[in-house]
Amino acid sequence: MHRRLIYLFLSMMLVSVGVFSLVKTDHLEASENGEGKLVYVIPIEKEVERGLEAFLRRTTNEAIEQNVDHIIFEINTPGGQVDAANNIGELLQNIDIPITAYIRSQALSAGSYIALFADYIYMNPQATMGASGIITGDGNAADEKAQSYWLEAMGSAAESKGRDRFYAEAMADPDIDLPEYNAPAGRYLTLGPTSAIEVGYSEGTVNHRTELLNELGLAESEVIELEPTIAEEFARFLTSSTVISILLSVAGLGLIVELYSPGFGVPGSLGIISLVLFFYGHAVAGFAGYEVLLLLVVGIALIIAEFFVPGGILGSIGGISVFTSFFMAATDIRQMSISILIALIVTIAVAIFLYKRIGLEKGLFKYIILNDAETPERGYVSNANRDDLLGKVGVTVTPLRPAGTAVFDTERIDVITEGGFIAQDQLIKIVKVAGSRIVVRENTKEEEE
Repeated sequence: MHRRLIYLFLSMMLVSVGVFSLVKTDHLEASENGEGKLVYVIPIEKEVERGLEAFLRRTTNEAIEQNVDHIIFEINTPGGQVDAANNIGELLQNIDIPITAYIRSQALSAGSYIALFADYIYMNPQATMGASGIITGDGNAADEKAQSYWLEAMGSAAESKGRDRFYAEAMADPDIDLPEYNAPAGRYLTLGPTSAIEVGYSEGTVNHRTELLNELGLAESEVIELEPTIAEEFARFLTSSTVISILLSVAGLGLIVELYSPGFGVPGSLGIISLVLFFYGHAVAGFAGYEVLLLLVVGIALIIAEFFVPGGILGSIGGISVFTSFFMAATDIRQMSISILIALIVTIAVAIFLYKRIGLEKGLFKYIILNDAETPERGYVSNANRDDLLGKVGVTVTPLRPAGTAVFDTERIDVITEGGFIAQDQLIKIVKVAGSRIVVRENTKEEEE
């Protein structure tokens, strides 16, 4: 019985190998003119950022799983974040499938860096690539260290596919003089279709995808276009630096305004929705997992608990947890720091404005802040009120240095002068009464008159 099972298993293995060989042979024979081949077309559009990186990671993994024969990246981007471009470049380096970059309009800055990792580059007649200088978020040139790194990264990307690194470096270094390509010293190199062919950065110029497939020998292949899902498009929008600053600012404003509002209403709801959108976008893009969301929830819970447990420890831990969750979800620590700083400035400014206009007697503040005062109007006094003594004249029993004792209508009272010395047995007059503090001055003849 066991022997029969072994024979059956081996027979199935041999049949499988034979069928696989036939299929593989037929595939190779049919693929000489592209027939039977599978091509994925993946767009690289808009800004290069971590949302695009997540989309490319998903689609290239799918291409690998489907064992596609060729990947075409259709590029039209003005550039974007260096860290995202680096990650995308590393992703493309580890793909064994032939890759073609088809620059439909522009592949500038980080876009040209990504294109250099393709095995083949084709350009539309109106396309350009280059102008890859690295700048900071405020539009200024990056520091020397960052520029040196990016210059080497551009050169290495070109060399990885057998291209001359000199022209890639000229795209990132304005000091390289290339007047023959309209890039004299002081200007970044930007290549058009003709100049790109001349320097070996483009295999040809094509008007559209059909011509490109013909050039690649894939005219009869099956072409599948991949597009970002609605969730991925939304995530790319939500993870942009500007939107992150807005979401965090709205979240902070919602919390502050809610503290001044009776019950739970629109401000608090907007704050919660902003936080949900922030983490939803980062989760879809693959930057935030369940641990980040858990840290946020725990942090908020601790901050709420601080309203009921005095001491400040729970609130401090909660605040640290919330900020840590933001940084754990961040694609760029520096940019996230700027976004949080903007949100804090806006929130503090609104909090100060509301405090001056409303005070702390409205909304949730009236439940967490003690506003009662023991005033005389409400019947609270710290000692007996002696306003009746004001203006009375008496005699010092002891010298006043400046405090001492005096007698007023047979009543001994502790008094204090306005600062000077008054000897014993001198006439004095009470000029001020403030609680238990009775202030006197020497009663002169002028005052008696």
